[in-house]
Parts: sequence; C-alpha cells; structure tokens
Amino acid sequence: MMMTVITQNSLMQATGRRKTATATVVLNQGKGEIKINGKDLEFYFPTFVHRYEVLKPLEVIEATKKFDIVGKARGGGLMGQAQAMKLAIARALIKYDPSYRSLLKKEGLLTRDPRMKERKKTGRPGARKRFQFSKR
Repeated sequence: MMMTVITQNSLMQATGRRKTATATVVLNQGKGEIKINGKDLEFYFPTFVHRYEVLKPLEVIEATKKFDIVGKARGGGLMGQAQAMKLAIARALIKYDPSYRSLLKKEGLLTRDPRMKERKKTGRPGARKRFQFSKR
C-alpha cells in the first residue's frame, strides 16, 4: 500500500511595491543567503539603512539565517526598492507560515505605504508650485 505524504512547499513567492519601485521575492528554506538582481545584499544595498529595511521582517520573526531569498527589484530609487523588498519578504513569510502574521502586523510590516509623487498640473511649473505673481 502506497501512502502519499503532503509536505509544506518551502518555495514562496510574493510581490511588494513602494512609490514606483516593485520587488518580487522567492523565499526558500536555507542558510540566510540573500540575492537581489543577481547580486549579494551587501553589494546591491551598500548602506546599512537599506539593508536594515530589507532584513526587518526576518529580524522580527528571529529567522535571519533560516531562509534563502532571491529577489528582483525594478523602478524607483534604492530606498523605494528596499521598502518594496521589505513588504515582499513579509508577505512571503506569511504564505510560508500564517502564524507569523500577528508579529509582522504588530510591527507594521504588512501595510503598503500608499504615498506616491503628486502629478504635475498643466499650466504650472510643478505639482504645487506656482509662477511668480505680478500685481502690475
């Protein structure tokens, strides 16, 4: 008699966005290696602030050396990409284990930041800037 064993799929994929940046993440059980656009985390995000943003969801659940992450980041600047990666990693962790949701939610890591750049209006030099007013 053959028995089939259903195991939890350790390969989780999620997407995160911030401003005009988009990040896609594939989360897998491993040793803690993080690659973004084919580069190591330290080379892609050279400053500590950006790396801290990306690693925050893993630090909250105390699993920095438990998962391997392969990510793709497009658009925006480095900070927008780092925050998009943060959201993508948090969403992937919830798919992996739904019990992480309360910890990540409490830290505010599951909320997509809705702030975007305001569009430039016609007849104006910028979104809110006005040309100099001349009374005469």
